[in-house]
Amino acid sequence: MIIALGTDHAGFTYKELVKAHLTQAGHTVIDKGTYSPDPVDYPDYIRPAAQAVLDGEAERAIVFGGSGNGEAMTANRLKGIRCGLCWSEETARLTREHNDANVLSMGARQIPEDLALLIVDIFISTPFEGGRHQARIEKLDL
Repeated sequence: MIIALGTDHAGFTYKELVKAHLTQAGHTVIDKGTYSPDPVDYPDYIRPAAQAVLDGEAERAIVFGGSGNGEAMTANRLKGIRCGLCWSEETARLTREHNDANVLSMGARQIPEDLALLIVDIFISTPFEGGRHQARIEKLDL
């Protein structure tokens, strides 16, 4: 799978951790930055990661920040993006099964590294259920 990553300074360490994890698992990673822990404005890096999904450059994206909230809000401003803020195995599973999320947002200050990697694996491997959820997804972009 081709996965775009984007982060602000607060999520930089997690982005690097996830990039190594995904690469080791055989995925292709497109790193949209930031490239250091120096302070930056999150929309400058989150929007390009989400846009990569819309442009067909990536199949999914994962974005990081301190809480993950601003990052999810930024990604969700783009029509066609369904970004889920996840903090547990269950939220990761449901955001894919029920919401067909194409972008995952995580808060590096909210969850431990081992849980972040587990959430990534669930997000990557869980299929969308479709069925009763499809009509709901279609209403998002009306």
